[in-house]
Amino acid sequence: MSAALEHPIGPTTVEDWLTREHPTDGARLELILGYLHVNPPPSGQHQKATFRLARVLEDALHDAGRTDLHVLPGVGVEISTPWRTALIPDIAILNTKPVGPCFRPENLLLAVEIWSPGNSRTEQETKTAAYAGANVPYFWSVNQDRIGTITVTSHRLNDGRYVEECTATPGAEVTFEAAPVPVTFDPARLLP
Repeated sequence: MSAALEHPIGPTTVEDWLTREHPTDGARLELILGYLHVNPPPSGQHQKATFRLARVLEDALHDAGRTDLHVLPGVGVEISTPWRTALIPDIAILNTKPVGPCFRPENLLLAVEIWSPGNSRTEQETKTAAYAGANVPYFWSVNQDRIGTITVTSHRLNDGRYVEECTATPGAEVTFEAAPVPVTFDPARLLP
């Protein structure tokens, strides 16, 4: 009698994810460890924060003269083929021209996830670990709670793990250094 080992990674590959039809209603189809995950369309508050933060980042790149970097909301990133993971960060800063449906992890300099109350702690930890495992140099976590409070936390990759550099809430301008260029803004700009 033989015993089969159950592999912890699901059957769906990054290639499967790339060729699959994605939702047309604004929902996001991501691949985490070989399993497809569909997140509902982002809320209005989420979309407003995404739009405003993308503008802040774009302005910072422009002011620094970095025409070689590009800010994009909601693009696919092939985090790891062996680990069968492909994510759609809310905002990405890329070091390549924004051509095509998906980008390689080495093109991702900053990943921003805007967490809503419905995002589980497991989802947050899994995605953060995936970005770190793909050697994405900078990661920002924006937390929105049910009463409208917002917190922005920037991280820098250090020895394969993210180290928190700055956490800010609305009320004062803060300079975030954990980014391709320093970014100064008051998190109140992200509120609806």
